[in-house]
Amino acid sequence: PYYARYVALSKGASVTALRALVGDVDTLRAVDDDASLYSYAPTKWTIRELVQHLIDCERIMADRALRIARGDTTPLPGFDEDAYVLASNANERPWSNLLDELSAVRASTVALFDSFGKPDASTWLRQGIANGAPVDVQALAAIIAGHAAHHMIILHDRYNAALPPRP
Repeated sequence: PYYARYVALSKGASVTALRALVGDVDTLRAVDDDASLYSYAPTKWTIRELVQHLIDCERIMADRALRIARGDTTPLPGFDEDAYVLASNANERPWSNLLDELSAVRASTVALFDSFGKPDASTWLRQGIANGAPVDVQALAAIIAGHAAHHMIILHDRYNAALPPRP
């Protein structure tokens, strides 16, 4: 249920939907170095922290997909996104470095899901337990795509960053 909002924002659970995420990096490159340290409220993440969050979450969800796709039945733990961001030191990293890392993670995610075959292949339908709930590989693809879309909407709507208008 927690991830339903992300699945609703995804453009499907497919490699094509994941490939579309690569354009996010180009959009984010429009944000200059100083603006990347902007936060719209004192308790909210900076743009750099938000990008680090995207990187971390995508890696975790892709790892879950890999483990489930390979038949690993170990229940996979959840994680505290705020603790991850706090420990990341994202604001001390060069902005261009964060964007390069996001680009590399996106390419890796696409390659991983591409290796699973077509979305109707049995690998995409394999199920496991993550954060105490059942999930399949196909849902993880949609979660990754929808989570990225969710945060790009937030960037456009709340950060007033130097981003082109939302499509």
